[in-house]
Amino acid sequence: METYLALATSLGLGLLVGLQREWKVSEIAGIRTFPLITIFGTLCTMVGDEQRGWMCASGLLATTGLLMMANVAKFRAGQFDAGMTTEIAALLMFAVGCASGIGRNGPAIVTAGVAAVLLHWKRPLHGFVGAMTDKDLRSVMNLALIGLVILPVLPDQTYGPYGVLNPYDIWRMVVLIVGISMIAYVAYKLLGAKVGAILGGVLGGLISSTATTVSYARQTKDAPEISGMAALVILIASAIVNFRVLVEIGIVAPELLNVAAYPISAMLILMAIECLVLYVPLRQMESQPADHDNPAQLKPAIVFGVLYALVLFLVAAAKEMFGDSALYWVAGISGLTDMDAITLSTAKMFNDNRVDAGTAWRVILVATLSNLFFKATAVAFLGSRKLLAYIIVTFGIAALGGGLLLALWP
Repeated sequence: METYLALATSLGLGLLVGLQREWKVSEIAGIRTFPLITIFGTLCTMVGDEQRGWMCASGLLATTGLLMMANVAKFRAGQFDAGMTTEIAALLMFAVGCASGIGRNGPAIVTAGVAAVLLHWKRPLHGFVGAMTDKDLRSVMNLALIGLVILPVLPDQTYGPYGVLNPYDIWRMVVLIVGISMIAYVAYKLLGAKVGAILGGVLGGLISSTATTVSYARQTKDAPEISGMAALVILIASAIVNFRVLVEIGIVAPELLNVAAYPISAMLILMAIECLVLYVPLRQMESQPADHDNPAQLKPAIVFGVLYALVLFLVAAAKEMFGDSALYWVAGISGLTDMDAITLSTAKMFNDNRVDAGTAWRVILVATLSNLFFKATAVAFLGSRKLLAYIIVTFGIAALGGGLLLALWP
């Protein structure tokens, strides 16, 4: 039964990729050839264990030879195409057939699915690459440097007092934050002019709510008439910070999320209601997109790594020397300019059993309120008076709600 299931899987996956190639009018292989190649790969595995490797290698060489012969024939007929996509796809599907033949159906199905999607997305992918600037390409390379070059070579060992400074763990948090911000930044760039107030605020909160606040505050200085819409975007971005915090806690300390999800979600819901109330009278107004810097830059990543390590050290030292009450002072100072460092450091402290769940979420919420205060101060210096009035009211309500959560939540 397993043999026939493997053959059926190979047939289906070959038909999937062959359908796409037939639709693209490939002269090398189409809807009939690809299933045959995949089934051939499966059959090559159905021999004795000792001969299986040789049989698969021979099958791969035979498939390669047939593809070469087809290209030679095309060249002699004056139809030679320098592209190698179909040929590589055929070799890949032979390997997919082999994987299915030895019972690795999961990887085989995923690989074939990815291959079909990549083949079909030729135009969008080429268009995306064509639209990239030199700055965008540098950002991709920086992201690879941050996550694929620097991270693996860092020592996974704890240094210094309090046992909290681990270079590998610290940089892993840098990769996490840069990754979250980069995904939002790419979405922001892809949408371009389609980014409205709501989506602009959501993506701005995922990239940097502080940068979003500063950008929109500066816009209102020269155009006070957009203050209402700017306030809405800033409020949305600030509300999304709570969602971002929940994501970070869920990744770093899932057990803490079981406790922190309720009060932090309450804060998110309160600010979401404020956004809805503010949106209704302003929904017809237009807003200009914020100017976000690319988050995948090495210098800011290093700065965040240093900041995170510093906050982590201060949290551990404050807990050790002064108890839980000192953590709130650290959170208040750290949260002024950055929520990620205090969130991640507190989550790690919880994982290390240095703080309990109740203290951990309260420390993070104090940092959230501190961050709101900092952004309100930035608006006071950079924005219009009308924008400041909006922010004082909306942030004031949010701060009041946060204070009640700190005081009354069990």
